[in-house]
Amino acid sequence: MQIKKYLIILGLAFLVFRLTIKSSFAQFVDSSAGRVKTPLSVSYKQIGTLKPRSTKEIESSRITVGCETLDRDFTDFNAYKNYLPLLGVKKIRLQAGWAKCEQVKGVYDWKWLDGIIDFAVANKLNPWLETSYGNPVYEGGGAKGLLNSMPTSPEGYAAYDRWVEALVTRYKTRVYEWEVWNEPDHPSQKNEPETVAALNIRTAEIIKRIQPDAKIAGLAFASHTDTIYLDRFLKVISDKEKLDLFHWISYHSYAYRPEDSYKGVMNLTKTMEKYSKKLRLRQGENGAPSGYIPSYALDKFYWTEYSQAKYDMRRLLGDLGRDIETSVFTIIDIAYAGNPPVLNMKGLIQSDFTKTAIRPKVAYYAVQNIASVFDNSLELVPGFSARASTTDSVSVFGYQNKTNKKQVISIWLDGKIPANAFTTVPTDIVIENGNFNQPVWVDLMTGRVYEIPKSDWTKSGNAYTFRHIPLYDSPVLIADKSILTLMK
Repeated sequence: MQIKKYLIILGLAFLVFRLTIKSSFAQFVDSSAGRVKTPLSVSYKQIGTLKPRSTKEIESSRITVGCETLDRDFTDFNAYKNYLPLLGVKKIRLQAGWAKCEQVKGVYDWKWLDGIIDFAVANKLNPWLETSYGNPVYEGGGAKGLLNSMPTSPEGYAAYDRWVEALVTRYKTRVYEWEVWNEPDHPSQKNEPETVAALNIRTAEIIKRIQPDAKIAGLAFASHTDTIYLDRFLKVISDKEKLDLFHWISYHSYAYRPEDSYKGVMNLTKTMEKYSKKLRLRQGENGAPSGYIPSYALDKFYWTEYSQAKYDMRRLLGDLGRDIETSVFTIIDIAYAGNPPVLNMKGLIQSDFTKTAIRPKVAYYAVQNIASVFDNSLELVPGFSARASTTDSVSVFGYQNKTNKKQVISIWLDGKIPANAFTTVPTDIVIENGNFNQPVWVDLMTGRVYEIPKSDWTKSGNAYTFRHIPLYDSPVLIADKSILTLMK
């Protein structure tokens, strides 16, 4: 009896422990200056580390973190929600989950979604809500996942219209940004662009009727190269004079070397400009795994936490440097149901098939560092120009503080897929029309901030020359110290 009683007590203690972990008070987020360790070695003197800023400390930014698949219970919001405010990203993207909200015809159960939206608003996070997927309780109502999910019958479309009206009516004072349908052009769905355009129009008209100031992203394009599909989609909307319903066209694009996406992305912009000078691109879903995955985007490649962090940073800063609102996919590893099930390890937080939030990965802290610097107090430097002495391919972008015009330059070697090496290449960099009083060098993966010796930089007029700046395949900054918030 004593042994049995002991086992019962032990079992209860373990259950409490699991529930504590599942409910997550972000107890594993390290806020210390040494929260990320890498083999990187530079000769500069370290003067501090970037101080993370919570969502309540940041007024606004153009960075989203994905909270997708909650509508199908592939992740658990309560397991990771307390990690979100500490990340510092200001927006979250999620599917509203018609099939999860309306499991009985005409009866909406909002409890699960209310909890997410209320938590977001209370923590100064702006939800970006998507009206997909379909609902199989209706004949022709579509499916509740990516495959063949759009409605196909008059009954299905009528029920969808009622769903969108109920959704927007409920959240119109808490949600201001919307997206229509996730990846309707995906090869598994086989939707013609004209059909997708009609769905986008009918959805946007309902949203705008209820919430005239709503901002809506159309398409959520799975491809970043199919300009023919985009052209046909936009032609329908243009012919019906409905372009003003939309603020963005959103797209998803995955390439093992993240910079390989931008040729296609720029072609999307050219296609959009045929129809509207006001429409903007928005990158809605992109990110690398932290290990080998057998399927899904960027699969069958031996990623690590280091290469994942490099990839995510390069893509976020590549987007912002091209004036594209951006998103990182995703907040936590996703336990996709299937035979066999697959753990999609693109999360900033490590998880498993129990959907537990185990710990933040290196990429979590890397995105946290980016969020602490790149809020909407920065703007792109007009006519920015910089030259680097290396023969390697380089990405370099210039930003300035909107108030004092002091600058931040993001730069990295972009010629290869992100790797695990931390060997730097000393590079001379000339920045035209610069504006620095005390330039410092920042490694964004670790957040460490270093003094650039006065002997290594000179100013001639408005041109700044920096000598022997260490570059590698992960983004670093040359920044005026006044722009940064540091901890010792």
